[in-house]
Amino acid sequence: MKHLVIIGGSKGIGKAITETFVNTHKISNISRTAPELTHPNLAHYTCDVLNEDLPDIPKVDTLIYCPGSINLKPLGRLKLEDFREDFEVNVIGAVKSIQKYIEPLKKGQNPSIILFSTVATKLGMPFHASVAASKSAIEGLVKSIGAELAPTVRINAIATTVKDTTLASKLLRNEKMIENMTQRHPLKKFLNPQEVADMVAFLTSSKAASISGQIFEMDCGIVSFKL
Repeated sequence: MKHLVIIGGSKGIGKAITETFVNTHKISNISRTAPELTHPNLAHYTCDVLNEDLPDIPKVDTLIYCPGSINLKPLGRLKLEDFREDFEVNVIGAVKSIQKYIEPLKKGQNPSIILFSTVATKLGMPFHASVAASKSAIEGLVKSIGAELAPTVRINAIATTVKDTTLASKLLRNEKMIENMTQRHPLKKFLNPQEVADMVAFLTSSKAASISGQIFEMDCGIVSFKL
């Protein structure tokens, strides 16, 4: 049974990923809050990734880093501390996690790493300066680490548009906002976390054995199309 380490597997996309894999994989969830789900294959480690030592886990086949931020403000209202905090959550936490588990990963079964980016790295959108900057760093990290770890460990990222999660709840807090967000996307929808979990399932499987260093846009058409 393959072993997944999920950083932030209790909520949002992480929760959907945990639920997708828990019946077929051993999962170690590392987050500040325990998941609602209980299962014999699921172990939880309460940990603040940025400020505490990550637990020792000797066997790791897949590492998935889910924490992120949506800090949307006009540039004039963004403080340098906002940029630092977003970079810490999105980039430093991912680097810390990869460095911690890279040696077990190198010994894993079809080992892979999944990170998350945003469509805002490709599509210029007002008020996204801080999150776009940190997620752009994630995309550069995927390319560099992918080259460094080839051919042993694969690494890819998924760049998502708005998702129906607690993190994005301020963007979807009423029916009008939901309708406006739906209409902004050429496919007339936004993402369900399960769709993202399904992409993770593909990218961590043997079907994706030839894929590394890639950024996969799950954008509901908002970056790719102009209609």
